[in-house]
Amino acid sequence: MDVLEAIYKRRSIRDFTDQPVPDEVLHQILEAGTWAPSAGNMQAWEFVIVKDAAKKKELAGLGKYTGMAAGADLLIFVCAVPERQAICPGFFPQDCGAVCQSILLQVTAEGLGAVWCGIYPGEEMVAKTARALGMPESAIPFAMICVGHPAEHPTPRDRYEEARIHHENW
Repeated sequence: MDVLEAIYKRRSIRDFTDQPVPDEVLHQILEAGTWAPSAGNMQAWEFVIVKDAAKKKELAGLGKYTGMAAGADLLIFVCAVPERQAICPGFFPQDCGAVCQSILLQVTAEGLGAVWCGIYPGEEMVAKTARALGMPESAIPFAMICVGHPAEHPTPRDRYEEARIHHENW
């Protein structure tokens, strides 16, 4: 699958089958995430992987739109470590967003489905997630990505709108 095909094919998947994601595929997905660009190449991120059913059920209650976490095969938490951004402080939202997009595209290329659930900057969700995952204070949970084999196949929609493209000036 080429990159443009993955971009067009990627959908937010919230319903999953019981089929497990092989560890070697998870490794490929995580490695794709680590190839994302970052400010000053500081790579100020770490991941927490959750596969335990009881833990996934607990984490499904993090927020209003996180219920699908219980049915995913695994959860990938993309976490920022801002102290690693000495050269370019404050850029972890862009860096972690790029990581999430790389993960989502690799998930799609693997024939799997995923949905990105934002955690940061919601203070309550950040605190609940950090507690649930036993995170150090130096790390910030940025996003939860629910991954599994899709039980749904939403139709892609064309999102390109020429009116939103500006040249030279707004």
